Amino acid sequence: MLDTAARIDGRHAGDHPVAPDPDGPRAVLEVARSITGRPWRERLDARTSLVATAIAQAHGLPDALARVLAGRGVALEEAPGFLAPRLRDLMPDPSTLVAMDAAAERLARAVMRRERVAIFGDYDVDGACSAALLARFLGALGVATEIHIPDRITEGYGPNVGAIRALAEAGAGLLVAVDCGTASHEPFAEAARLGMDVVVLDHHQAPEALPAVAALVNPNRQDDLSGLGHLCAAGVVFLALVALARRLRGEPSLAGRLPDLMGELDLVALATAADVVPLVGLNRAFVRQGLAVMRGRGRPGLAALLDAAGLTAAPEAWHLGYLVGPRINAGGRVGDASLGARLLGCTDPLEAARMAEALDRNNRERQVIEAAALEEAVSQAERSLGAAPDAPVLVVAGADWHPGIVGLVAARLKERFRRPAFAFGAPSPEGFATGSGRSVPGADIGRAVRAAVEAGLAAKGGGHAMAAGATVAVDGLARFGAFVAERLADPVAAAMAGDALDVDARLTAGGATPDLLAALEQAGPFGAGCPEPVFAFAAHRVTRALVVGTGHVKATLSAGDGRTIDAIAFRCAEEPLGRALLEAQGRPLHVAASLTRNAWGGRTRIEARVVDAAVPVSG
Repeated sequence: MLDTAARIDGRHAGDHPVAPDPDGPRAVLEVARSITGRPWRERLDARTSLVATAIAQAHGLPDALARVLAGRGVALEEAPGFLAPRLRDLMPDPSTLVAMDAAAERLARAVMRRERVAIFGDYDVDGACSAALLARFLGALGVATEIHIPDRITEGYGPNVGAIRALAEAGAGLLVAVDCGTASHEPFAEAARLGMDVVVLDHHQAPEALPAVAALVNPNRQDDLSGLGHLCAAGVVFLALVALARRLRGEPSLAGRLPDLMGELDLVALATAADVVPLVGLNRAFVRQGLAVMRGRGRPGLAALLDAAGLTAAPEAWHLGYLVGPRINAGGRVGDASLGARLLGCTDPLEAARMAEALDRNNRERQVIEAAALEEAVSQAERSLGAAPDAPVLVVAGADWHPGIVGLVAARLKERFRRPAFAFGAPSPEGFATGSGRSVPGADIGRAVRAAVEAGLAAKGGGHAMAAGATVAVDGLARFGAFVAERLADPVAAAMAGDALDVDARLTAGGATPDLLAALEQAGPFGAGCPEPVFAFAAHRVTRALVVGTGHVKATLSAGDGRTIDAIAFRCAEEPLGRALLEAQGRPLHVAASLTRNAWGGRTRIEARVVDAAVPVSG
């Protein structure tokens, strides 16, 4: 058992639950409406509390860890496998994906014939990792490759006819589209006309009619029954390379030359965490084992990115999404779109450091551009909600917003107003605006965008449940917004009705020990589908609070016994949560936070990452 057990109580000691329900979640600390507008409730109900007790007793686990497992749907018999996910146990036969065997056969032919292979990727982290993963494997077998990442402004998302022609002229006999291409009919028809075969390795939602290609592998195509729709594109590429290696294993000329795919899991982990796909099943194993590879710092490009981000501690899953991923994305947003993919495949440490520094500069530039656009976007959203408070979807647009930051603006609006949001950037000379949308769990934004395309309300678009992109005529933005709002009204209403902060347990500053964090980390990695544990720190006094970095709020929380813990709330200095922390100095607040390590100046300390706060009820 943890030595902190006396200071942690995940049930309700000291709480006064509102409207207690023995069969449902109970309120925490009487918080009916927090600073961010949510009630706080216990993650475990009566049934899952019993599951937690059974897990702790049957497997000899600390109570806190057992509660975290039960709160994430882990059954009694599943606990050992969940805590130690092994790739070999969770790895499916790649052939269960539709068209995978055809893709492996066509790739094998390219390897054996030494064809030049063009790799067309998306300009985000998943696209960069997918492209680098495929290029490294083929390159190790002597295949010449050329990676093309489209320019966000001049080319837009996905394969385009102009790029296809240029790649064909460069001598490519095979085009592999990664993290894109599922709906690229016209560009792939041009590729066929030019004598170039096409293989697609994607994960975005698919229309019923697919382009004519040699193989289109996508676990989210409508006829795929593999059950692997939660994979990101890099996960699909990894399975394709497993299938390819299996196909090539019997070739005498390649004996002993097949690359070790386990050493490439750092790229799969980075893409999986940064693309915010659910960390369940195979994805958990990808990230867990990929982080272990990454900690060895054997890839110069990733090592340089970790250095550029100032990360001295061993990387964790949240670092990939918040520190590493944004720097790769910055190239596609405001710089050289292909820089991230080139960096991930770079083998020269000096060249990798140069490229990482360039991406870091791009990221700082992106932050400045984003801040200006976000201020205007928030004003638009507040005006919209003033007129229609129950609007299920927000749609904002800026005539001078950089197209590279609209996805980030949409994400910030979604976080702040807790409903799906679209942001559209500067229109093209033809009068079309390209935008990005971000959604809340349960509201499938990708499907809604595809429906808008089929209804003629968007020129093109697609994505997945939580994120999507669309190109819409400027004079049609209102119609597009109304259509998407109607499609998502019911699921958004359901999501908002259930929008509460789930708290795993109560904790004090003194109870936040390294032993507790080490126990909790066994249930990681945490992310989409497997949320980080959240703890309620009851009535801790804010003894110091100040703004640091790019709008973060750093504070010190003091318990009644005088024990303290450092805390940080990211990107919220100008938002209600940040203002509440800054204004509460010298006064108590209920604080909800996750735990993490902060390595600085040679010391490692436990830090609370604040996600919400509430003013204690007097009396």
